[in-house]
Amino acid sequence: MQAFKRTVLFTDTDGRARFREEDISLDQGTPASRLSELLPAHGLQLRRSPAGFQSSFHVTTSPQWVFILQGQMEIGLQDGSTRLFTAGQHFFSADVLPHGAVFDEKWHGHCSRQVGNEELVTAFVRA
Repeated sequence: MQAFKRTVLFTDTDGRARFREEDISLDQGTPASRLSELLPAHGLQLRRSPAGFQSSFHVTTSPQWVFILQGQMEIGLQDGSTRLFTAGQHFFSADVLPHGAVFDEKWHGHCSRQVGNEELVTAFVRA
């Protein structure tokens, strides 16, 4: 079986954002063109972020795919770790606020920033 590697940014049981890797099965299509099952999508949003862009800590309001179309995006977690995504890469952002929780910028979510001199262009696809 062939698979598509999906990097997932998620909220763990302790309320902290973390990364994990998952496989999406490519068990449809033909041997020359392996496909996954049809995945749900509810909208596409495009964004341009200039050099120097940086967000504060936040959570994802609705799970979504994030595709880097141009430039580089660094995601920072509360534990101080970071992960860099470059043009052609993606991740699935699902670090929503736990049910009943009140957002705490020192505990929940992630931050993002544009890296380098090239403008960051991203596509968000709501799941």
